[in-house]
Amino acid sequence: MSSTSGRLDDAFRAIGSSSFAEFLSAHAPEMLPNAGGANVSQLDITHGTTIVAATFDGGVVMAGDRRATMGNVIAQRDIQKVFGTDEFSCVGIAGTAGIAVEMTRLFQVELEHYEKIEGTTLSTDGKANRLAALIRGNLGMAMQGLAVVPLFAAYDVDQRIGRIFAFDVTGNKNEERTFHSVGSGSTFARGSLKKLYRPGMTESEAVTAVIQALYDAADDDTATGGPDLTRRIFPLVSVITADGYRAWDEQQTAAIADEVIGGRMRRPDGPVASLTEEGDLS
Repeated sequence: MSSTSGRLDDAFRAIGSSSFAEFLSAHAPEMLPNAGGANVSQLDITHGTTIVAATFDGGVVMAGDRRATMGNVIAQRDIQKVFGTDEFSCVGIAGTAGIAVEMTRLFQVELEHYEKIEGTTLSTDGKANRLAALIRGNLGMAMQGLAVVPLFAAYDVDQRIGRIFAFDVTGNKNEERTFHSVGSGSTFARGSLKKLYRPGMTESEAVTAVIQALYDAADDDTATGGPDLTRRIFPLVSVITADGYRAWDEQQTAAIADEVIGGRMRRPDGPVASLTEEGDLS
């Protein structure tokens, strides 16, 4: 073992924790996402918008629109907002994009570091707790307008179900049993899913439901990007099952998005939810 590795091992033992974030806080706090000041105009900051997640029979799906805004300007049309964080979990980001991406990367390293130090993976609840701690560490920046509010989804290998966790800027977490959405278009997306979601959906049905929800969010929220037919930019979709995390193929997503758009051509407000029986998602 090199002398550098020995010093790092001694440093990790000194803090008495398997948390990589705590190690950085003690030895290199300037590398944390919340380091530095917030003396910038809100008009100069890129924000991510709407993320949607829903459980289905055998796992959980998460999708995000592709638009990032800077004030009243579209800053990016094809931003990535959903990231795999380990084999059985993912995070969708909403809020201040730069800090959110840094926090997600730190969370990815945090989970990998824990597994290497402890020789086992964190439980699903443990992962959610670690993410909550990172969000709480950003509270000072959030109070200055640089908030990050991610959505966390995972397949629980012990319970054999998909799980969804939502957070506020203080790091308080709440488990959502069926579906949830965060970001500027979340109110409209959740309203859509209230009508479209039903227990026992297949993976394909769940993906269709979240794409419908993102379409409804974009229909009413200017910061949420709808499907871009000219540029062929569609939501990014990720699925987690007992087989692990995987990003949906772009062509698969585009095919469902095209079906959704075709249905909207006939009925702009989307599918009708039956009052007495399960409705059609297409």
